[in-house]
Amino acid sequence: MSSPPNSLPPSAPDPEPLSAVDENAPDAAATVGDSPPQELICSTTTTATTTSSSSSSPSDRAEDHPPSDIPISWPTDGQLSSEWVHRLISAFDWSSRHVAPSRFESVLPVPVFDALVLAASKLLHKEPNCVSIGDLSPDSAVVVVGDVHGQLHDVLLLFREAGFPSENRYFVFNGDYVDRGAWGLETFLVLLAWKVFMPHRVFLLRGNHESKYCTSVYGFEKEVLAKYGDKGKHAYRKCLGCFEGLPLASIIAGRVYTAHGGLFRSNPVTPTLPKRSKRKKNRKVNLHQETNMLALGSLDELAKARRSVLDPPWEGQNLIPGDVLWSDPTMKPGLSPNKERGIGLLWGPDCTESFLKRFQLKLIIRSHEGPDAREKRPGLGKMDEGYTIDHVTESGKLITLFSAPDYPQFQATEERYKNKGAYIVLKPPNFDEPEFHSFDAVTPRPQVNPYYDFEDVIDSDEDLDLASMANND
Repeated sequence: MSSPPNSLPPSAPDPEPLSAVDENAPDAAATVGDSPPQELICSTTTTATTTSSSSSSPSDRAEDHPPSDIPISWPTDGQLSSEWVHRLISAFDWSSRHVAPSRFESVLPVPVFDALVLAASKLLHKEPNCVSIGDLSPDSAVVVVGDVHGQLHDVLLLFREAGFPSENRYFVFNGDYVDRGAWGLETFLVLLAWKVFMPHRVFLLRGNHESKYCTSVYGFEKEVLAKYGDKGKHAYRKCLGCFEGLPLASIIAGRVYTAHGGLFRSNPVTPTLPKRSKRKKNRKVNLHQETNMLALGSLDELAKARRSVLDPPWEGQNLIPGDVLWSDPTMKPGLSPNKERGIGLLWGPDCTESFLKRFQLKLIIRSHEGPDAREKRPGLGKMDEGYTIDHVTESGKLITLFSAPDYPQFQATEERYKNKGAYIVLKPPNFDEPEFHSFDAVTPRPQVNPYYDFEDVIDSDEDLDLASMANND
């Protein structure tokens, strides 16, 4: 385990004292005044699946004055504690309702941001591409979480309902922490704090939105620039560096494979160029791999893939990261290019069965598709409850898990999807029988302006500008 630094990097001048939002300030429209925090009310509907709802409670309204420990400071010994993480959560929850985005540094100064991201990055970059979560005790449980997309208050509800990370409660997050939602920075930093405090209990995987291209289109870059001002570019670069260190997949108890998008191809074989002949100077060699040569990749190939890229490539020899982050299931048998997204693969039930059987697994839990994406996927279930069971085969199941309820936060259509979010709990003895827990969005959300043009941006990541992705690298 790597320890956080014992001292902070050179700091900027202390931020000015914090006060409630000035409604006449230029960016006050991007914040909320006195919206109350939400009371969590959970009700069990079945033994295998639970559904919770949330509402505001007048008796638990947030106080108008800030918590006493704002601005947050880094521990003097460089070691995070549960109390420190919970103070961070309280500070972010309060500031999301009372502080203008441009004054975020008054809540979390840049030197503290730097120390947290550095500590987390050191841990993440040392982890393998596919983390193994084994040696689980008989009294432990593993909570698997899908896309959260900057919906901070729904993430906090999920924690309060599922329980916070502990010695016998593991968490595996399937990526897409940022973009679209207005609190991607806070959400990502809370999860990094849990990772630093409990590195062997909290596992953060990479999603397709943890990339330079997606964050430049779907809001996270502008969010960071708005919240850290002239230090925003520095903070954004630190986040991108941290994204590069996020692992791609996990294996839980040797029985469950999780990843953001899902399965991946075997590495294409690069033909060996023949020695140049004096008599055949113009001899041609076909370097293109045909579509009909696609084959499922192995866990060994996954382990060797180069994941430290700002934007996973869609061509060349390093295709596995792009496949893991961008691929989708289909009901059509076989393996084919994902032409709709322009990157990754489509795989059918036969591929799911082959992968499960080959690696002696029972479940694949992936994410990546919300209600907007599933609206356009014939043959696959809708995301109304926050999860779907897409393939049922002889060896096991493929599940899509989505943890952002009432998604996306900003919708161009009059009628909202009103989907639930969900998380999965895996329990002994084998940790391969999923318990589904669905929950509604926290309401009302604090009022905030979007950080991207949600009316013009396609919600389900279709028709990617591949040229822009190439230029981002």
